[in-house]
Amino acid sequence: MNETILSIRDLQVHYGGIEAVKGISFDVQEGSIVTLIGANGAGKSSTLRSIVGLVRASGGQIIFRGDDITNRDTNVIVKKGITLVPEGRRIFPDLTVLENLRVGAYLRSDDISEDIQWVYDLFPRLKERSWQPGGTLSGGEQQMLAVARALMGRPKVIMMDEPSLGLAPLVVKGIFDIIREINDQGVTVLLIEQNANMALKIADYAYVLETGRIGLSGTGKELLVNEDVKKAYLGS
Repeated sequence: MNETILSIRDLQVHYGGIEAVKGISFDVQEGSIVTLIGANGAGKSSTLRSIVGLVRASGGQIIFRGDDITNRDTNVIVKKGITLVPEGRRIFPDLTVLENLRVGAYLRSDDISEDIQWVYDLFPRLKERSWQPGGTLSGGEQQMLAVARALMGRPKVIMMDEPSLGLAPLVVKGIFDIIREINDQGVTVLLIEQNANMALKIADYAYVLETGRIGLSGTGKELLVNEDVKKAYLGS
């Protein structure tokens, strides 16, 4: 059994008087793919954003490799080894592909040339377009760039917020193949995904968030055949 790399304990997140996350607890095992599924507004994005320090946790603890990182500075958390691929990609449209990748390594002081080669091997399309501005890429290529940029921080855990959103089915399949490949190379993945079917197929473990609380959990395979999950999220 792999060790727990990330542990969320009774996490609460408020926006003013609104409680977005209502005391959730879950673990992420090193080397695994874990997915959070749930309806819009269930608290999934707030959970990821609090882990990486973009929103403040109003209660609970976030433990990464035995270290309490609750409400630490985002720079500190990224340096420790957690990166986020945000919803909507958020690449820099006026910077070239290569410049976007360099931004992903901004906290590093070592040589990044091997890592640029690594992400180009993962995403040959980006290598072909390395001198193009990010804004001229297709939606799928921009998503690849967002993932590649997050990988340039050499994370131990990469978190992805809706990587398939707005992409054509064929492109979605390619993105999920890449998520598997990244995981095969030793990076732990924490994934939020509206396409619950695809997410559960690749997930080692999954949690269902329902209005800020965890309603169900189990292996990806278990939740794929769970009748409640099928009705609510798998359209069957």
